[in-house]
Order: sequence, then structure tokens, then C-alpha cells
Amino acid sequence: MALVLALTLVPGATRAAEPPRLEAVVIETSEGRFTFQTEIADTPELRQRGLMFRQRLPEDRAMLFDWHRVAPVSMWMRNTYVSLDMIFIAADGRVVKVAKATEPFSEDIISSGEPVAAVLEVVAGTAERIGLEPGDRVHHPMFSSPSGG
Repeated sequence: MALVLALTLVPGATRAAEPPRLEAVVIETSEGRFTFQTEIADTPELRQRGLMFRQRLPEDRAMLFDWHRVAPVSMWMRNTYVSLDMIFIAADGRVVKVAKATEPFSEDIISSGEPVAAVLEVVAGTAERIGLEPGDRVHHPMFSSPSGG
């Protein structure tokens, strides 16, 4: 019993169980600007858990995976119930690739194809609904802005 209590008092020991913080992320396409309340997955624990085991994801919600570096990344859908659109984003906020309607529970690797700073996951069909294409912009403080926008 003392060991269990001691583990619960270690700073950060319960962090993985805490929900990620929510921040606004705006996607700008030729169709307009679309705001998503976004869970920020910026720790190894949050990135590993991602959207696994979620039964649904509202159309106005998203998850932003931040690796704190620019590199090629690979994702998969293990233990993920909801089909997603995965948006691969360069350090300047430019969309470089969109993987549409990913297959729930699949362990197939979905690669960025080039170095990226982040991946934004939204419910499948969102990219089509908002007219998202490579070259469009994602706005969030983690992305540098080449033109101040």
C-alpha cells in the first residue's frame, strides 16, 4: 500500500492520465477559415495514446501531434475506432499531405512522405468538407509564419 501511495505522489506520475490541453487551430483553405478545438499531443505519452479508444470525434474537434522537431513521421490507426483525415504539416504551417479516411484499427503505416513538424487529425470527411489541399495553411502558435499571417 505504501508503494502505491508513493507512486501517486511522484510529480508527473499521473500526467499520462490527464487530458491534453485544448487550443484553437485554424485551417485556411480556398473555401475559408475553419476553427477546431484541438487537443495538443506534445508529450511522448499523449502522442502514443493519440485518439486511440475514442468512440467518436465531433466535427469541430481535432488532435495536433507536435514532435518538437521536423522529421519524416509515420502514423497508424491501431486501436482507433474513428476514421480520420491525417493532415501532415510543415514547420511554416503549410499542408504537405492529406491522408483521407484512414481505416480504423489498421496497422498499415501512413507516412508523411517528407519531413514535417506536426500532424493534425480530424474526423474523416473534414478535408473534403472544407476543401483542404496540399499548400493550404494551418494556423497555430507552433508554426512559423512566412508572411506574418
